[in-house]
Amino acid sequence: MQQLSKDNADGKVIYIRLSSLEFSQKSRRVVYGVAGGSSMVVLTILVGFILARKFKRGSERAVEGTLVAFGYKDILSATKNFSERLGGGGFGSVFKGTMPDSTVIAVKKLEGLSQGEKQFRNEVSTIGNIQHVNLVHLRGFCSQGNEKLLVYEYMSKGSLDSHIFKADTSSSILSWKTRYEIALGIAKGLVYLHEKCVDCIIHCDVKPENILLNDDMCPKIADFGLAKLVGRDFSRVLTTMRGTRGYLAPEWISGAAITTKADVYSYGMMLFEFVSGRRNMEQTRDGIVNFFPARAANVTVDGGEILNILDPNLNFIADVEEVTKICRVACWCIQDDENLRPSMSQIVQILEGVLEVNLPPDPRSFQLFLDMKNEEDIVFFTGKLPSLGVLIQSDPSWTSSLSMNRG
Repeated sequence: MQQLSKDNADGKVIYIRLSSLEFSQKSRRVVYGVAGGSSMVVLTILVGFILARKFKRGSERAVEGTLVAFGYKDILSATKNFSERLGGGGFGSVFKGTMPDSTVIAVKKLEGLSQGEKQFRNEVSTIGNIQHVNLVHLRGFCSQGNEKLLVYEYMSKGSLDSHIFKADTSSSILSWKTRYEIALGIAKGLVYLHEKCVDCIIHCDVKPENILLNDDMCPKIADFGLAKLVGRDFSRVLTTMRGTRGYLAPEWISGAAITTKADVYSYGMMLFEFVSGRRNMEQTRDGIVNFFPARAANVTVDGGEILNILDPNLNFIADVEEVTKICRVACWCIQDDENLRPSMSQIVQILEGVLEVNLPPDPRSFQLFLDMKNEEDIVFFTGKLPSLGVLIQSDPSWTSSLSMNRG
């Protein structure tokens, strides 16, 4: 009961205790019904909460914030026993999957990892906490026995190589504006890995296959950190990287310590493919091998009509200044001396127009490729050594030593 005065709306509350005998039969039924109904609601909520926690513990567990540890059976169910393969690379194959809540995922089955359970979880947890608009988001992982799986967000437009090298219709050809924006986005993602993380992360395998695109054609770098996972065994990383021909910095072959400039070199080699719309190395029908970076470097350094080396599918529709800028940046990136290569942050500033890019030095070692006709030789020498021509001339036996170690 609440007694209210005319002048004061607050009033006072009066509580009165009554015996159950003072209630009518109808009133008692209402009270008992309300009490019973409330108890059932509370009991239902409690049982549902317990069952939900039990199910969640059986299928997935939260680890380090949003990163989730998935059960292997749940991954099998989501991927329909790994039936739809999206692609693969040196670290394993990627499969498409769908979670019970209809969320589409991409699951990577890792191969060749020897980490223990605790070490794998710790390293994946580190990768999972890295967030950037130009990096593929890692949702979680699965580690059960010998099975090591990474669960990523699904990128609907696939990998960049399918858009640059396999465009069958004019509608699927990337415009020059889109290519330039993708190049800038990739550079920003690498800056984050190299300079913004607590520990510097070197990707070690920058190439179009490891660049994924979403619905808005925003580029996202994939497989960053996988080299870190395998990095406990240096020879394994070296072997894997030598399998990706055409993107390897000279220091990989010479055995020197790898720095962020190795990613810069790979990025530069990829920029040439943005311009040409084809692989850097192609063999013609008559058996002659064309190495595009050597041709692009000649046009860039010696001068010439820059649009003549542009992807023919673009029909010369491109900004000449931007094409020239991209070619100059690429030539700086692939310098044999890593001290001459720019940092990724400098590249971002150049592409955004903050810094000017000077005419690069002539990468003289590229002249080796212009005289080569054999594809095997060019494949090998794309991972060239500094001053390789001088070394061969001063010590001819060096060539035989190289041939023995082609591997």
